[in-house]
Amino acid sequence: MNRRTKALRSLATASAIAGLITTAAVVETAGAAAAGPTASRWTAAAARQFWTNERMAEAEPFPDVPGMPLSPRALPGRLTGAHPTSSHFGGLAMIGRMYVQRGSGSYFCTASVINSPHHNIVLTAGHCLDAKTGSSSMAFVPQWTAANPRPHGIFPVATGSENRSRIWIDQRYYDRGHVRGAPWDVAFVQVGARDDGRQVQDVVGGNTLATGRGYAFARVRLVGYPGSDRQPLTCTSSTTRFTPTDHTPGSYLRIVCSDYRSGTSGSPFLAKFNARTGRARWWGA
Repeated sequence: MNRRTKALRSLATASAIAGLITTAAVVETAGAAAAGPTASRWTAAAARQFWTNERMAEAEPFPDVPGMPLSPRALPGRLTGAHPTSSHFGGLAMIGRMYVQRGSGSYFCTASVINSPHHNIVLTAGHCLDAKTGSSSMAFVPQWTAANPRPHGIFPVATGSENRSRIWIDQRYYDRGHVRGAPWDVAFVQVGARDDGRQVQDVVGGNTLATGRGYAFARVRLVGYPGSDRQPLTCTSSTTRFTPTDHTPGSYLRIVCSDYRSGTSGSPFLAKFNARTGRARWWGA
């Protein structure tokens, strides 16, 4: 598989979740992931002790979900001319890695902070935090890079009275499965405060979640954490509408960027991005 094809495949997986944000604005039912035996003691200090710099660096990206809609399946043959190139950069404060322990493995997805009343909500891909997988020890690390792993601290995924992680995924995603449930493959996550008691949005800011805005945008910025790269990738390009022809329901945002590699599930699509403030209106990716 050449670099362009790999880039398109990874973007397609991200795009599946983008469509969800524009077509299903409300998460109706909760699916909480298991928090593990140490949930009652899962604080920022515990998260920092568990997610060492070495463990974060060695964590693997969540693999693509088999059968998920890949919007560029038929696209490579029609591509002509130049396309925006992805590049590494130091990251944005409100975008980072969501870390998860699953069995004996350590994994991550891209996640980002959205503006919320209590300043403590992060969005990512639903399949990264699927309640049926037995995930535990979950934490959000904004603007992770290998050179500076915790520039803004670490924020543990909050747990409730029954030691269940505070994660909401639409029940239709579980009822219909990864493929038929693709339009609802998104997770809203409540994270706890860092060591000094500050909430994540107060520390790094947040983006405004936008819904019902259509699919065609002339300029959207995509930011994500691929593979074992030491920094996130960014690309700015236009978006179009993609509707799968394999009976997968829904329509999705599609963006084309060269050299954008796999491992970026949960990446945000940023519209009206302000380079000075680092903020934008947010569509999920």
